[in-house]
Amino acid sequence: MLQSKPKDDNYLHKGLRKQLVQSLRVKGIKDERVLTAIEAIPRHFFLDPAFERQAYEDRAFPITAGQTISQPYTVAYQTQLLELKKFDKVLEIGTGSAYQACVLGELGITLCTIERQRALYDYVGQFFFLKKYPNIKRFYGDGFEGLPSFAPFDKIIITCGAPFLPPKLLEQLKPGGIMVVPVGEDEKQKMIRITKDADGTLWQQEMGDFSFVPMLQGKNN
Repeated sequence: MLQSKPKDDNYLHKGLRKQLVQSLRVKGIKDERVLTAIEAIPRHFFLDPAFERQAYEDRAFPITAGQTISQPYTVAYQTQLLELKKFDKVLEIGTGSAYQACVLGELGITLCTIERQRALYDYVGQFFFLKKYPNIKRFYGDGFEGLPSFAPFDKIIITCGAPFLPPKLLEQLKPGGIMVVPVGEDEKQKMIRITKDADGTLWQQEMGDFSFVPMLQGKNN
């Protein structure tokens, strides 16, 4: 449960975040900017207060509307794969709890993030912590459609398991851009990094197995 009013972020929480960041280093996260962003964000703000210690364990948790807040390693890994530069324009598919969005926002990019679950979109809109990030713009819509009026994007990140590579999102990726997307219709997906050459040629790399909630078409009112 996201917290609608400011809560404490004390020495205990900050110490737990340092431990979390150290565990991510051990697991292979090397981008210090990403690690600094993870350390800066109070993950316990994104969960029910009863889970303030567990919030800094490297695991996913259920949130409203049948969705999850991703495992910190997954968040860090996807973010690292994007190779973000300051002022990049980024599209995120699947706002969820907005934890991933805040990690991206901490890195100084401009983020457009889409959520298809109306209840979750409205719920996150009451989250006090998002006010820290005026560089995050939220949209209610169908992730498969993207945001053509805001395209092209330097980077695109999909935080749910796509059954296939969404063609409209590939079109909205700028030449020289990177898309990171878990692909697969089973419980596990392959993390794929797509790079687009200046001439529009797409290159694909498989980056390991992960597990996400499915990416669904349309909007859920």
